[in-house]
Amino acid sequence: MDQELPLLIVDGANVVGSVPDGWWRDRRGAAERLRDRLAAGGGPEGGPFEIVLVVEGRARGVEPVPGVRVEEAPGSGDDLIVELARNAAGRPCLVVTADRELRRRVGEHGARCVGPRAVLEG
Repeated sequence: MDQELPLLIVDGANVVGSVPDGWWRDRRGAAERLRDRLAAGGGPEGGPFEIVLVVEGRARGVEPVPGVRVEEAPGSGDDLIVELARNAAGRPCLVVTADRELRRRVGEHGARCVGPRAVLEG
């Protein structure tokens, strides 16, 4: 973990679910494709970041790769994302999600948010 880099937390379920490409047939495979996109420089705003991809449910089992840490939520992915934002220890934190309630919750801990397009386009 690089404490000097801003933290980028990606809501895997929300980002994957924002594109109707059949992800529901293979949630883990869709999360792996997102992970690979992030590892290849698919982060927003030019980076660099410490990237954390949060997965839950049937997307669990995604392995980390160089440049992308994968955190499996034991329950709610949103709760884990809020915990990660709270524990960012004052360093810049950017959360990728379109979930309004999650945006509000992480904002209480000083995180900024961008939508899924920030990592899916470009």
